[in-house]
Amino acid sequence: MKTVFADTQFWIAIVNPRDQWHERALEVEANLIEPFYITTEAVLTEVLTFFCEYGAEARLKAATTVELILSEANTEVITVSHEIFTDGLELYKKRPDKSYSLTDCISMNICRTRGIAAILTHDHHFTQENLTVLM
Repeated sequence: MKTVFADTQFWIAIVNPRDQWHERALEVEANLIEPFYITTEAVLTEVLTFFCEYGAEARLKAATTVELILSEANTEVITVSHEIFTDGLELYKKRPDKSYSLTDCISMNICRTRGIAAILTHDHHFTQENLTVLM
């Protein structure tokens, strides 16, 4: 079983067939052998926020996808506790030269603490922190 971190950009690409990364996300996912996904509530919040102005159909599809993610046995959704939030804030402060979002910082910290090297995203920020981008 391969543990991978699923970033916002991956989930958006999966939900939206018109997303420029949709085909690549499906291809990468299909090539994973028995994947176990790690993601966070912050990532899922970004996904829902992304689709909030795309109309009722897109909002419903995004909400349904998030509900499915929350129920999947091969997926762990990490709650963003106060400690996880403040640890992310600390990394955010330590990288003033980068354009990392707080959610990215939280995700990067989780990858480090969990020993996860592979990220389902195309966001180059993760490569700047020596993580492997899969899309």
